[in-house]
Amino acid sequence: MCGRFIVAEPDPNQFSFRFGFSYNDFENFDWKPNYNVAPSHEVLVVTEDGERHAELMRWGLVPFWAKDIKVGFKMINARTETVQTSGAFKHALKRRRCLIVADGFYKWKKEGSTKTPMRIGMKDWELFAFAGLWESWTNKETGADLHSCTIITCPPNELVSPIHDRMPVILPKEAEASWLAPTDDIEALQSLLVPYNADAMASYAVSDLVNSVKNNSPELLEAV
Repeated sequence: MCGRFIVAEPDPNQFSFRFGFSYNDFENFDWKPNYNVAPSHEVLVVTEDGERHAELMRWGLVPFWAKDIKVGFKMINARTETVQTSGAFKHALKRRRCLIVADGFYKWKKEGSTKTPMRIGMKDWELFAFAGLWESWTNKETGADLHSCTIITCPPNELVSPIHDRMPVILPKEAEASWLAPTDDIEALQSLLVPYNADAMASYAVSDLVNSVKNNSPELLEAV
């Protein structure tokens, strides 16, 4: 699974330039870097309906049919192997795909009884996109709508496999438009859900401060 990630880039201009949405979208929310993104946090999501948009969504998908928002804590990830058939995700796969913006993620490498947190990302530590799904859920008591999302995971590549048995699906830049574009070709979408090229990625050990979601500062990215 992917349970923690990073969006350390402080400049909204970089997001809009990289992912092709209007900088004005940032006027709708208060953007702050997050060095320890955890389930239920708001994350930066890119969608497309003829043009690209950015918004903050809650991490942990709440299906439109859910009775309670708490189900989202069980829906932070969707597996490539079952995303087409899962009752929680198959509707979103057909109609509500998104890019979830990041510049790194954490995995814990187990060696005996020790678990070492590892920061993983691109070799240049630039922004990239997880393959994501999103849904809109309406609170029947208040009438308020909630937009939430999930990260799709796949088997690991050669870099991640010594660390963990799953990794998030990272879309190559050239595949992002195909993931967002309207289509009924589910098999073509499924073909995008593969491990990212390990040669383009890097990892290193970081402080166990990242173990607590209360810790959220640039210090978490320092190599140990």
